Amino acid sequence: MQHALITGAAGLIGRATASHLRDLGFTTTGLVLEDPGDVPVDRVVVGDATDRSAVITALDGVDAVIHLAAIPSPSRGTADEVFAVNTQATFTVLDAAGEAGITHAAIASSINALGYRFGPVPGRPDQLPLHEGLPSQAADPYSLSKLVDEATAAAMARRHGMTVVALRFPMVGSQEGSSGQLRGFLDHLAANPADGATDFWLYLDDRDAARALALALSPNSPHTHHGTAHVAFVAASLTSVPYPTEQLIDRYHPGVPRTRVFPGRAAPVDLSVARELLGFTAEHVVDLPELELP
Repeated sequence: MQHALITGAAGLIGRATASHLRDLGFTTTGLVLEDPGDVPVDRVVVGDATDRSAVITALDGVDAVIHLAAIPSPSRGTADEVFAVNTQATFTVLDAAGEAGITHAAIASSINALGYRFGPVPGRPDQLPLHEGLPSQAADPYSLSKLVDEATAAAMARRHGMTVVALRFPMVGSQEGSSGQLRGFLDHLAANPADGATDFWLYLDDRDAARALALALSPNSPHTHHGTAHVAFVAASLTSVPYPTEQLIDRYHPGVPRTRVFPGRAAPVDLSVARELLGFTAEHVVDLPELELP
């Protein structure tokens, strides 16, 4: 695979992915709603990922797809818009890719496929660590759209013999550049750890997100040549706050059973699928001093 389509290429993860694929020797096409003029891809197609004609144009000459285009939260549109746009885009991109004979794709899912953050009542898992087999509690249009996206990936694997990997991203931010996005996020959570409770204090550097997506185009599975779908959590191995994970869980998720102990700042998520399927472990993990939870 040497030519990849990146939908949503003008976004944070899209730009990081385009740069990473370029470093790996890929040719890249970016599908964007508007061309800002500085997306690091070889070819730009302006169009909507829900528009099959635009997607077909963008797929010309492509042999792998990374689908990132989406409305990224339930507050960015009406409930109907968020659910409809996200699910239609994923179906359209993957179905058009399958019709074009493309056999490998990666899509952006979310930790919110589990439904803990945006629902009318904050959710709580059946147990910790989080893992891919936990039942979803999605009750909002964004979280539900991500759960449906994962089901769509499985359907497209069956329909077209594709291999599709859905990566459940946590908050993704950049440590580089002048924006200080990730640093500001970490500073806020250090002062307000309750705000990270429904995301379990998980995060990922955008460079690691890009690397995970690239690895997702060639997963390590004996069944991938038949076409199959996978779901994998990707996150830094340590939490985004300087407090012991066990203390955080005691305070903000009391009573949730734990199947293992979380030493220090260990992230309360099982990352073994990403490690075994993709060979992925986050490299850009922020070093924080360990403090007692105030």
